[in-house]
Amino acid sequence: MPVLQKSLPLAGRELRLETGRVAGQAGGAVLARYGDTVVLVTATASTQPREGIDFFPLTVDYEERHYAVGRIPGGFIKREGRPSEKAILSARLIDRPIRPLFPKDYRNDVHVVATILSVDQDNPPDVLAINGAAAALTLSEIPFAGPIGAVLVGLVDGELKINPTLAEQERSRLHLVVAGTREAVMMVEAEAEEVPEETVLEAIALGHAKIKEIVDFIEALRAEALALGLAREKQEVVVEDLAVEWEEAFAPVARAILAPAMEGCLKEKLNKKARESRLEEAKEAAWQKFVELSGVEPDEKLTKQVKAYLERTEKELLREMVLRRGIRLDGRALDEIRPIACEVAVLPRTHGSALFTRGETQVLTVATLGAVGDEQILDGLGVEESKRFMHHYNMPPYSTGEARPIRAPSRREIGHGALAERALERMLPAEEDFPYTIRL
Repeated sequence: MPVLQKSLPLAGRELRLETGRVAGQAGGAVLARYGDTVVLVTATASTQPREGIDFFPLTVDYEERHYAVGRIPGGFIKREGRPSEKAILSARLIDRPIRPLFPKDYRNDVHVVATILSVDQDNPPDVLAINGAAAALTLSEIPFAGPIGAVLVGLVDGELKINPTLAEQERSRLHLVVAGTREAVMMVEAEAEEVPEETVLEAIALGHAKIKEIVDFIEALRAEALALGLAREKQEVVVEDLAVEWEEAFAPVARAILAPAMEGCLKEKLNKKARESRLEEAKEAAWQKFVELSGVEPDEKLTKQVKAYLERTEKELLREMVLRRGIRLDGRALDEIRPIACEVAVLPRTHGSALFTRGETQVLTVATLGAVGDEQILDGLGVEESKRFMHHYNMPPYSTGEARPIRAPSRREIGHGALAERALERMLPAEEDFPYTIRL
């Protein structure tokens, strides 16, 4: 089996992508190296679509290996177990820019795995893993409207810098990860010390310029890999939309039923639950009308196509309401927010508490102060060994009116907690001035 290796100069270092040496059974496999950081990223898809689902089943896993930094895992069981919070956040970082680039009707299971093999602290593995995932998907048979590229942008001593080193990151007032295609930015994740908006926009533009170079680099890699038999031809996605003649006949009927239902929601100023119920009734009525007009006994496939068409029609009507009339389904103007209420000291025996309400959404936050010894110990691949500020986000099923078991925190809960944590952390007093551990 031939091995293909290509390099790209990037911010004074070399980005190297290699395929053909390992993981040949995967749909696409890339060893990505930047400095002494090495990540193996694979992309694999099932051969057949998953039946009975209306979403794209993508899973991204980020596998930290302690040997990458010359450590043995802590605790009694000396092997890696469940992913750390950092690993979950890194998996979400990869997921966000690639997920919109798959065909909307693609239903094959796709699994992207980034395994961290070696870590040089000057070159973060999470950003490298995004580029590796883009390359692996591009080499694979999986339909993907990429490739994408990703860089880290810092603001070091007043100057914007691509992929700053660890020492430079410690002096940086901005930590911005930007990912995108050649044409557009797909994702921005940032933490900053009140940096002006103009500087952030400049940083995004600088990052996107480098992203274009990475995209060209990955496309060149695929072209050479195809010639060597190291890349696969892309799968064709079969789109099963409603037949054109039925769609044309049904369109006026569907709109005639759904549009008045929306107007009723608007006129009566219904809340979210009532609106959803009203629109579901309208879609059911439209479905029954289709059965009556078509004169056929609908099978599972046809039922799915008609209901998907009704969803699209609903979205089209909502879009028209917003763009042509400047209002939303609940009657609000485009620049109008829901009523906000803030209360503090709502719990008598906690160190701090607040209840924030906006429309029908509520957040109850409780603050607890602890001694320095209550810091969270980090057993990961980074240089930080502990942290004194934690923001834990929980979204129990009753908050959306559902009945289901409460399990361990989901990836979404961990991601949202980290988002708020990063937004608040730079505003906290230094440990020398406020020697406490803080948990929200």
